[in-house]
Amino acid sequence: MPKINFINSNKQLEVPEDSNILRMSLRYDGELPNRCGGGICGSCVFKAEEGAEFLDKVKVQERRKLGEEWLNDGYRLGCQTFVTNGDISISWDDEVTDKVKKRKPDRLQKEVSVSK
Repeated sequence: MPKINFINSNKQLEVPEDSNILRMSLRYDGELPNRCGGGICGSCVFKAEEGAEFLDKVKVQERRKLGEEWLNDGYRLGCQTFVTNGDISISWDDEVTDKVKKRKPDRLQKEVSVSK
């Protein structure tokens, strides 16, 4: 079973594969900040310090709230992210959380097909 290492709270949890990061933090007191649980507020933003390859693919809601810059820097939303089949270490920073919470969600461009 994969392990989630919550660096800030100095806790390590052994969790089932395909577990949601925020849900596991709430269930086992990992102390990841949170508010809405739906990818809207940005309170649960974290940085994958190790094992990012063991996180599932980025969701639309994460792409909208974080934007490419934060995603490229290794940040994800705990409420939208699942650990797959390996160990990960995550951290969070109050300053980053404040910036993400204030960030307006991106409007994603829809692909338009023109038919003749």
